[in-house]
Amino acid sequence: MTLPNKLTVGRLVMAPLFFIMFNLRYWVGPQVTMFSSIACLILFVAIELTDLLDGKIARRCHLVTDLGKVMDPFGDTLSHLTYFVCFMMSGIMPSWVFVVIMYREFAILFVRLLMVSQGHVMPANMWGKSKTVTYAVGGVLGILYLFLASMMDVSRLSPFYACMQVVFVLSAIASVVSFLNYIRLIIRDGSLSQMTR
Repeated sequence: MTLPNKLTVGRLVMAPLFFIMFNLRYWVGPQVTMFSSIACLILFVAIELTDLLDGKIARRCHLVTDLGKVMDPFGDTLSHLTYFVCFMMSGIMPSWVFVVIMYREFAILFVRLLMVSQGHVMPANMWGKSKTVTYAVGGVLGILYLFLASMMDVSRLSPFYACMQVVFVLSAIASVVSFLNYIRLIIRDGSLSQMTR
């Protein structure tokens, strides 16, 4: 297995670990809140770094594989949905935002698999990158908010909370727009026009 694929596998393993660490405060008690928050932040950074590095290494070292083309987006979907389901369970992410993002992630994963089956690769675009940025920022803000909320009066975090909600909504918007843009490009290029139906 190539190094990029090993990094992707690492991301697949770290996503459920994030879920476990995030929920320790609820399963064990408030005494592990600081440990839980620090562990989540470390896992979050590690997941995002492996996401950044696996693609760069694969392209730079000519290690792009068919397995990597499928596994990498699956790893992205799994990790992002893990963050956001934790935030929704905690009550800081609106359920409608999570549902929009979840539907988008599964839909784009399905479309990617169709593209790969036809020998095409879905190219990155500005909206896809902006979606990734808002996901990452939303993840950091969510973890920091829950950490701070465990240490101080929540009312003092109102500006922080409002900013976080704006980022969550922007994530939902960027996810939908990026998906629609991908569909527009696929229709324009006729990438799936030869697929039997």
